[in-house]
Amino acid sequence: MTNFYPNSINRREFFSLAAGAALAGVAGVPAHAQAIHRFDHGDFDIAVFSDGFLTLSADILLPDATPEVREPILRSMGGDKTGARVQANVPLIRYGNDLILIDNGAGGNFQPSSGRLADNLRSTGVDPASITKVVFTHAHPDHSGATTTADGKVLYPNAKYFIGQAEWDFWTDKDFEMRRPVALHGFAKGAQRDLFAVADRITRVKEGDEIVPGMSVVNTPGHTPGHISIELAGRDNLIVTGDACTNDVIFFQHPQWHFGFDTDAELALKNRRDLLDRAANEKLKLLGYHWTYPGVGYAEIKGNAYRFVAA
Repeated sequence: MTNFYPNSINRREFFSLAAGAALAGVAGVPAHAQAIHRFDHGDFDIAVFSDGFLTLSADILLPDATPEVREPILRSMGGDKTGARVQANVPLIRYGNDLILIDNGAGGNFQPSSGRLADNLRSTGVDPASITKVVFTHAHPDHSGATTTADGKVLYPNAKYFIGQAEWDFWTDKDFEMRRPVALHGFAKGAQRDLFAVADRITRVKEGDEIVPGMSVVNTPGHTPGHISIELAGRDNLIVTGDACTNDVIFFQHPQWHFGFDTDAELALKNRRDLLDRAANEKLKLLGYHWTYPGVGYAEIKGNAYRFVAA
C-alpha cells in the first residue's frame, strides 16, 4: 500500500490511487464497481469518497408531501413508502501539499451503514495521518462523527480543523439544554464531543474566509444555524454544498418543500432556493453530500423548480 503523504504525491499519483478504490457502502452502486469519481478543478484535484449511506424515513425526507405523492418519489430513489437510502459523499481535495476533507463522516456515531470513510481512504493508501485539514460544513453526527475513534483518539491527528463561528457558538453553548428544544439535545452532545476533541486546533470561520487560496466559505445557514458551504475557484466555480440542499431528487424538483432535520426550516428553504438559483444562473458546478453518488453536477431551471444534471 502506497503512503499518501502530501509532500510526496503529484497529480498523476493522486488520480491513480483514487482509481483503484472500491465504493464500499454506496447504495445503488454495483459490487463490481471499482473506480471512484475524481476530477480536477482549477488548482484542486478532487476524489469523491463514500462514507456509506443512511436510511431516512419518509417523514424526514418528505414532511410536506402526502403519502400518495411521497411513494413514487421514494421509489424513484430506490426506496419504498416508508423511506429511502441517501448516500454520503465526502470530497478529498488535494491543493499543493494539503489534503483536505470536507466533513469526515459518521464514524461509529450514526447508522451502522455509515462510517466507512476512513476504511475507504485506507484502501487507496490514504493514511489518516496524511490529512492536513478537515472542514466541517456543520456538526451533525453524519458529518463530524468520525472526529474521534471509539477509544477517544483523534482520527486525523495531524489535521487542522475549520467550522463556522455561528456553528461553534450554537452547539457549544454551555446553557444549550436550557435554551434549546429537547429534540436537539442529543445532537448537541454529539457536536460537543466532536468539536471539543479538536478545540485546540480548530479555526472558526465566517463568510468569505479562505481555507487555502481559492477555497472560500459561503454562509448557508438554516439546516443548522452556522451551516457553511465551500466554494472552489476555477472554471465555473464549484460549491461543496454540505446539507444546504439535502437531496438532488426531492429538493431540485420541489424546492419549496421542507426537510425534517432542518433546525430553522424557513431559513433553510430560503437559502436552498438562493443557492440553486445562483448555481443555475451562474452555471456553477455543485457537489452534494447526500446526493446520488458522486453527487457532482449542475442545476438547471425547469419552470418553478430545477433539474439536476450530472457532470
